[in-house]
Amino acid sequence: MKKYYAIALLSLILWISACTPESGRNEASTSWHENATIYEVNVRQYTQEGTFDAFAEHVPKLADMGVEILWFMPIHPIGELNRKGSLGSYYSVKDYTDVNSEFGTKEDFKELVDVIHANDMKVILDWVPNHTAWDHPWTESNPEYYTLTDEGEFMPPVPDWSDVIDLNFDNADMREEMIQAMEYWVSEFDVDGYRVDVAHSVPTDFHEEVRERLDQIKPVFMLAEAEVVEHHNSAFDMSYAWNFNSVIYHVGQGDSAVSSIHRAMEREMATFPRDAYRMFFTTNHDENSWKGSDIELYGDNVEVFSVLASTIYGMPLVYSGQESLYEKRLEFFERDPIDWKDYPLQDFFTMLLTLNQENTALWNGEVGGPYEYISHDDESGFYAYRRANEQDEVVVFLNFGDEDLSNLSHTFDGTFVNIATQEVVEGESTMSLPAHGWAIYTRS
Repeated sequence: MKKYYAIALLSLILWISACTPESGRNEASTSWHENATIYEVNVRQYTQEGTFDAFAEHVPKLADMGVEILWFMPIHPIGELNRKGSLGSYYSVKDYTDVNSEFGTKEDFKELVDVIHANDMKVILDWVPNHTAWDHPWTESNPEYYTLTDEGEFMPPVPDWSDVIDLNFDNADMREEMIQAMEYWVSEFDVDGYRVDVAHSVPTDFHEEVRERLDQIKPVFMLAEAEVVEHHNSAFDMSYAWNFNSVIYHVGQGDSAVSSIHRAMEREMATFPRDAYRMFFTTNHDENSWKGSDIELYGDNVEVFSVLASTIYGMPLVYSGQESLYEKRLEFFERDPIDWKDYPLQDFFTMLLTLNQENTALWNGEVGGPYEYISHDDESGFYAYRRANEQDEVVVFLNFGDEDLSNLSHTFDGTFVNIATQEVVEGESTMSLPAHGWAIYTRS
């Protein structure tokens, strides 16, 4: 299987060489993130050591895989009071201006950022503004920074988040300290932006002030863990395609038909403006730990759903270890290093991310092509769509079903190449798809 993807990747590289200017960067690009892809880094579980230094050795491989943005789950010290598990949640932050000693030192992290930048990638940090750990210093110095009960006690944002307490965004001094902490990592460590946790629970005007202040230091990239249209006005570049992820989860579990994917995309295109970047994904740290491994979520259709999430719209996300073909849920509050095996899907994701970077039809926002429905069949599990702009076109055929499909017909507008097999087709054509199979055709 790895040999198959290696051949497909070589074919894709040859296609890129024929279609891309000698500079190695497509002339249509006007900003670095228009064709960016993103990878979520779980430092605790990524290596046996679970450190910044150990992860640094993997950076060149990720660059070769076609990753441009490395999103680090929170790197800060974790609260001990009311901690969950023996190591606690990354999202229970005890100090916004320090690093978790389990991962290394500030100097180790600064060196890691330098390595990442040297490999032509960007760094964004996971930021948790909605709440802190119970033993954050503010609980002693500034209890007014928190939402308090009628009895004057600290309180979790929701009952299940018992290891954290809610911050009070009506307090201007707390806002200012928070923003200064975010400025610190940009100015002192040269990070390139943030992924903001539960961004929908924090006032939009705070996010807008953060963006204005950070951009004065350097242009940053901001990702909201939310699905709020107004976030794209002046605060965030990208938001989560949560609704789409929920839909494909149910398709993967057999609860919904493939036609629900099209309905989700109709809603997507009607709700968000074309210049809003949207992050599409099959899994992340929450989905993996709480809902199931890739195999649990998608069974034999792991590759089919990955092709879908990487080509249907927006920016594709890969989570730590997807290259290893997940067969287990990673522990969230304990050390549970990823079993990388022999990286069975490394070449597969390299092919997808490289195509996403180089084919302008798959680029992000209004530069890339919009989603255009072709056809589907709920009974067989067949689904097809296209993306096209003035320069490029991509046509994708997916088979979510258990049976091979033959004599599928499509009329191609010009000459197209199957990126995996290098089969050339044009005009009215027929094709076959194996069970749980996929085919991506690019205009030649």
